[in-house]
Amino acid sequence: MKIAIGSDHGGYKLKEVIKQCIQTELGYDVMDVGCHCPDSVDYPDYANEVCEKVVAKEADQGILICGTGIGMSIAANKMKGIRCALVHDMFSAKATREHNNTNVLALGERVIGTGLAQEIVKIWLTTPFSEQERHQKRIDKVTSIEEQHSLQR
Repeated sequence: MKIAIGSDHGGYKLKEVIKQCIQTELGYDVMDVGCHCPDSVDYPDYANEVCEKVVAKEADQGILICGTGIGMSIAANKMKGIRCALVHDMFSAKATREHNNTNVLALGERVIGTGLAQEIVKIWLTTPFSEQERHQKRIDKVTSIEEQHSLQR
């Protein structure tokens, strides 16, 4: 499995921890799109880069980290084909994969500690979509809304 990961300066330290966790504990490949230092940068640039990799199927899933995760999740969900969830607990990490088949995870470095963040990432990356008809029906409705609004722009 290949995971695209990106952060702004507010998520840089956590990104480095998460990247290592994914590689060593899960054995997945990681595509780090940046940022590569704690200097101030603009989070939409990195959200866009990760999401483009997921939509193009260059990465199976994506992870975005900023100070709160809020900006990253907003930016990610503007892209057609992305279902990004901002997660701060293990229950939501599992539920968002099982019920919503999210393909991008957003985390906030200033909101959760590294231990919890690693557990969230491991759960999110290893939980499959339940594929129950009711969940797929709802995802299809979200996709339909997304397509309707993109036609109106």
